[in-house]
Amino acid sequence: MDARVSPKANPSSTFESDVREIVLAEHVRAAGVSDAVAGVQPSYVVEPGTEPELAKVLTLANGAGMAVIPRGGGTKLEWGNSPARGDVILSTARLNRVLEHAWADLTVSVEAGCTIAKLQDTVAKHGQRLALDALWPERATVGGVLSTNDSGALRLRFGSLRDLVIGVTIALADGMVASSGGKVVKNVAGYDLPKLVTGAFGTLGVITRAIFRLHPLPKETRSISCVTKDVGEAQRLLLAIQNSKLAHSALQICCQAAMETRVDVLLEGIEAGVTAQTEVLKSIMGAATIGDGDVWNARQEIFSAGKGSESEFAIGKFACLPAQIAETIETVATLRADKLRWSVVAQATGVGFVRLEGAVSTLAAGLRKMREWLEAREGSLVIVHQPAGMVEMDAWGKTGDALPLMSAVKRQFDPLGTLNPERFVGGI
Repeated sequence: MDARVSPKANPSSTFESDVREIVLAEHVRAAGVSDAVAGVQPSYVVEPGTEPELAKVLTLANGAGMAVIPRGGGTKLEWGNSPARGDVILSTARLNRVLEHAWADLTVSVEAGCTIAKLQDTVAKHGQRLALDALWPERATVGGVLSTNDSGALRLRFGSLRDLVIGVTIALADGMVASSGGKVVKNVAGYDLPKLVTGAFGTLGVITRAIFRLHPLPKETRSISCVTKDVGEAQRLLLAIQNSKLAHSALQICCQAAMETRVDVLLEGIEAGVTAQTEVLKSIMGAATIGDGDVWNARQEIFSAGKGSESEFAIGKFACLPAQIAETIETVATLRADKLRWSVVAQATGVGFVRLEGAVSTLAAGLRKMREWLEAREGSLVIVHQPAGMVEMDAWGKTGDALPLMSAVKRQFDPLGTLNPERFVGGI
């Protein structure tokens, strides 16, 4: 698909020269084709080196009426709706430091452009970790992961990002820097910033730093898998494990059309405890095998599977009740009648990813069928990848009753619609 040029009028003639004075010339460049975001071609890529520089760039862009798209590692730029316009890519690549690891307090303060892998390596030196299994940790950044609320199977035991982040600093569209939790630049009364900006897709402000609570690294980890005869048995096994006294850290179901259904469990702790729990788990699962941990890459493989094939594919992130996982997978399985191949990775929390492969003309129909089924049961389907040849579908589905409040918050934080315009729920 050819990138659309932002429908905004010509960018301010002084913007480029003013920005060069702020971040130096080598950190401003014309955007290329590879910088396009969901079909929208920006004009500039700017890489500030400090928080004040980033805030000043935002002030300039906001004053010139230019739309800004924040970018970290770029791993999830296609998630969400296409931006209505986009003039400036504001990169956090140079804001990549671990600022303070208060290991005695089990907290870490980190800049938004730091990769998850770098953060984990730093805190691991003191036997600690951020209990988060984000997609593509070598490239995904703290700011991007927070903005998309990306978390994996570990959320079963440790909670989602909203439970792990205890403070953030953001630069608002007008350049004001606001903080909540930890060392503050400015407190914003009435708003819980960490929870508010997590999952907001950069529509309220640009995250510049974050503070996380940490957990000790386990002495021993063990992944145990069991192949089941069908998804119904997998569901029963999942519920049996959840109802047991096991202290498992992660639990998922993996399933593909015409292939086996598998239940994976992650045990963590000291060696004696893990060994004892393994015996209990085997008594529940029956025929079980101990793996090497690769099973926890299944969510990432949803995105990379079948690359190079002639089939188009779409990927959705769904949410349902934990007791409805089997029904959800069975609904996906009915799409075989539409000649769509599928695969699912579902976490015990009821959050999962589905990949559909086939002709473009049938992918949209399959996604609509699944979304309608989920929404009728108070669930949801967010489309995180759709092929270029498919008529663009709304990524989010039903907006719910909270849209007026969410729109009001957006107007309060970004009245001119400078940040990621129309990428989020309901065209926010």
